[in-house]
Amino acid sequence: MDSVGTNRTPLRSVAAALATRSSALPRPHRHPVLGNRLAASKLGIASRCGGGYFDKVQRFDAARSTAAKAQSRKAGKSVIEEMGHTSSDCEVPLKYSSGKAFPLGVSQVEGGLNFAIFSQHASSVTLCLKLPERGTQDDAQIVEFALDRQKNKTGDIWHVSVEGLPASGVLYGYRINGPQGWQQGHRFDDTVILLDPYAKLVSGRKYFGVEEDKPSQLFGTYDFDSSPFDWGDDYKLPNLPETDLVIYEMNVRAFTADESSRLGSAVRGSYLGVIDKIPHLLELGVNAVELLPVFEFDELEFKRFPNPRDHMVNTWGYSTINFFAPMSRYASAGGGPVVASKELKQMVKALHNAGIEVILDVVYNHTNEADDAHPYLTSFRGIDNKVYYMLDLNNNAQLLNFSGCGNTLNCNHPVVKELVLDSLRHWVKEYHIDGFRFDLASVLCRGLDGSPLDAPPLIKEIAKDSVLSRCKIIAEPWDCGGLYLVGRFPNWDRWAEWNGQYRDDLRRFIKGDPGMKGVFATRVSGSADLYQVNNRKPYHGVNFIIAHDGFTLCDLVSYNSKHNDANGEDGRDGCNDNYSWNCGVEGETNDLNVRRLRSRQMKNFHVALMVSQGTPMILMGDEYGHTRYGNNNSYGHDTHINNFQWGQLEERKDGHFRFFSEMIKFRHNHPILRRERFLSKNDVTWHEDCWENQESKFLAFTIHDHNSGGDIYLAFNAHEYFVDAVIPPPPHHKSWSRVVDTNLESPNDIVPEGVPLTGSGYRIAPYSSILLKAKA
Repeated sequence: MDSVGTNRTPLRSVAAALATRSSALPRPHRHPVLGNRLAASKLGIASRCGGGYFDKVQRFDAARSTAAKAQSRKAGKSVIEEMGHTSSDCEVPLKYSSGKAFPLGVSQVEGGLNFAIFSQHASSVTLCLKLPERGTQDDAQIVEFALDRQKNKTGDIWHVSVEGLPASGVLYGYRINGPQGWQQGHRFDDTVILLDPYAKLVSGRKYFGVEEDKPSQLFGTYDFDSSPFDWGDDYKLPNLPETDLVIYEMNVRAFTADESSRLGSAVRGSYLGVIDKIPHLLELGVNAVELLPVFEFDELEFKRFPNPRDHMVNTWGYSTINFFAPMSRYASAGGGPVVASKELKQMVKALHNAGIEVILDVVYNHTNEADDAHPYLTSFRGIDNKVYYMLDLNNNAQLLNFSGCGNTLNCNHPVVKELVLDSLRHWVKEYHIDGFRFDLASVLCRGLDGSPLDAPPLIKEIAKDSVLSRCKIIAEPWDCGGLYLVGRFPNWDRWAEWNGQYRDDLRRFIKGDPGMKGVFATRVSGSADLYQVNNRKPYHGVNFIIAHDGFTLCDLVSYNSKHNDANGEDGRDGCNDNYSWNCGVEGETNDLNVRRLRSRQMKNFHVALMVSQGTPMILMGDEYGHTRYGNNNSYGHDTHINNFQWGQLEERKDGHFRFFSEMIKFRHNHPILRRERFLSKNDVTWHEDCWENQESKFLAFTIHDHNSGGDIYLAFNAHEYFVDAVIPPPPHHKSWSRVVDTNLESPNDIVPEGVPLTGSGYRIAPYSSILLKAKA
């Protein structure tokens, strides 16, 4: 089996293939790196510094739009650097040499820092630097110098080495120009300073959702001053078997942003806030957190221009700006990108020390740069739109949109593919991340023109990569273009999938839809119809009933319809096929019978999830019954709608929460519920003789423990009437004990040690489930 070598130089093979001239680097020199921008000096506005080491020339461009001028003024005053004579009373002298093509981004080289960026179609590239000794971050001058095509370009990579820069605190970006042919797919605009796709840190706004900082210019930055992060002598990766995972999908900010978290205002909603709440995760029993996006994203994207959504803040994070940098506004106290990087590592270390793995929800299907109707030029679009995005060249080179967000990343282009792989390796090596869930992963299965591929290069290389070999890799196997690949995702026996079929079938059976008994049995058995192919295992199916998008568990049993008016789109957004049931009353109610039924239904869902073969995932907040009041697409609400309510958790600690926690721990304690192979006929007995009866909504079965005889009997009654179940004889020298009856009030609804069962029958209440354990 071939694999991607860990020491392979990023993009080297790609650059060689795209190179149009010799790849030999020019000999380093000490001449200024200036191009056509020197013409600005003819305007006669040069100013000298002391003995004249720098000529500073204000950059004027009559072609700039008013908006571009405003953006440039916000970014700082631009000047052109020229070589002069050294002066002891001036800034530290900067010296420039040709630099090298690899690695991309910023790297330390002998005597300075190297900057390298890919652009195949650019005609000019200018490096822009904001130096801390030349003013505050907000008003510092921007030093610009154009790269020479002959001396600072190898193949399609532009590069320069700069001597005399500080090892941290410098902000940088690029102005890039090229062909203006819209119909050919180009979107160049050198009035805008662009963010380096390989920037490891991003500097922008300091505080999450603060509108006053809305037009803040994005810059890449770096930190070569700080000592390597101390992971600790006793630190080790959890390396949990996939069979043992119980995943908790959560949002870093929403987890502790609410005042009920009782954290200080500087820590609420931060990476450090998660650390404070690790005891809750341990008490719940989960051993992996799947974090909604923590790549740098633009939470104020809806506020760029007047629109029906401009009252909202993107709190979920599916608006990626950069694939290498951690979300800087998740740092405590507005600490910025360097602090964010350190605190994210602190969070990962603390979770690992608690035995909890960290899986990142990653968005490689689109970026924050929107569509051609409302373009937001920040990085890829202005660097090389034709390479980074899928285009319809037969339709005015419009951006193809398989993501539902206006653009689609061209992931199987060799350059973009390497960018994604480099990004993933960075998160594993630098931040010790344990796995990735790929948002709308079917996009990653499309070719350059958007057509589906049988063997997508990126998907294969992720599966084969040596650095990623220890990672869990999970696909959301669909996209907004209709490419639904549940059970058919190209996998190389490595990729797991969000099992959307499991979600729909479980919802329909538990709420009492007819004709669902057979598929319910298939789903709780591990969905062999989907995953028993080649060497795939039951754990390659990630079972979930609830995820971040859609109803919460409480809302699933409280609403028949979505209630998304607060989103500003007249209810057009969000899924219409929720397979939900309000239990008789729409929304909030004081009717005790309805509330008890809803409680039973939530428990029924949780029992089914925890006894199913495969990998279970639950949503943050479902452990106490969080409600979003029927909003099934709450991405834009940085409020209590999404924020974890710690007060409600305390109120329900001995009831709802206790049941959820004990059920998770029951799964951990019973290996027969998480097998590495699919169930055979000897592993399970179905107490059923009317599979073809479409009106039957009752299912009972026994899972056999061939090692110790600790069989587990389960029965689910989705009828609206009682069912008198005949309980089969227990294994030899064993007797049945009741562990779960969702119809009973807490604490009798779940008794981990079991309550001895007498007799050979059990009367199972409407819309309830039971679990019996065979004990000596």
